Amino acid sequence: MTRAARVLLRLTVGAATALTLTAAPAAAHHTGVYTPKDNAITTNFKALKFSVQAGKFDVARRLFDEGPLRAEMRARAASLPRGLESRAADALAAGDAAGVERALMVFFASLARDLAVEGDRQLGAGGDAAAVGPRFLEAIWRYYNLVDFAVGQRDARASVAMRLAYDDAEGATRGAAPNRGRVREALRRMAQILGGVVDGSH
Repeated sequence: MTRAARVLLRLTVGAATALTLTAAPAAAHHTGVYTPKDNAITTNFKALKFSVQAGKFDVARRLFDEGPLRAEMRARAASLPRGLESRAADALAAGDAAGVERALMVFFASLARDLAVEGDRQLGAGGDAAAVGPRFLEAIWRYYNLVDFAVGQRDARASVAMRLAYDDAEGATRGAAPNRGRVREALRRMAQILGGVVDGSH
């Protein structure tokens, strides 16, 4: 294992611990207990966030410049707020931890919003609610869970509303016959809530 790989592994493990601690106030809510599996983007985010929290902005800039998170920002630029990637890069260069957190919050809220919209679209087109619902809910939570704490600090009502909408959707997918209408309504609420988070953070 190269030195760079060892550093990334240590940062990722440390980030997971740090995120668990910051999420503790929400742990009583069952959505706060569930942590979806990481993908390359969320792993990159956790390592980047941990390095920012540790004041290691040189490491954070490298993780951002070379990682899949920035690549995804570029790939989705058309659906993200204008200049989001440059705002994140500028905040990292300036050592502005709050600015980095805000930019990444907007990015992941945007990803989760787009997933909620697409899940509603697929269900409206006749997709199997028993398969489509849980798949999209897991994907939404994978991204939103990373920034719920940051959202709650800025807009506690949005954080609570998002969790309630998620719970409603999750409850509607249980049982032998998922309630398609309830799942779609909850997904639309999530898209609206997340759209407000994105629009209010420009």
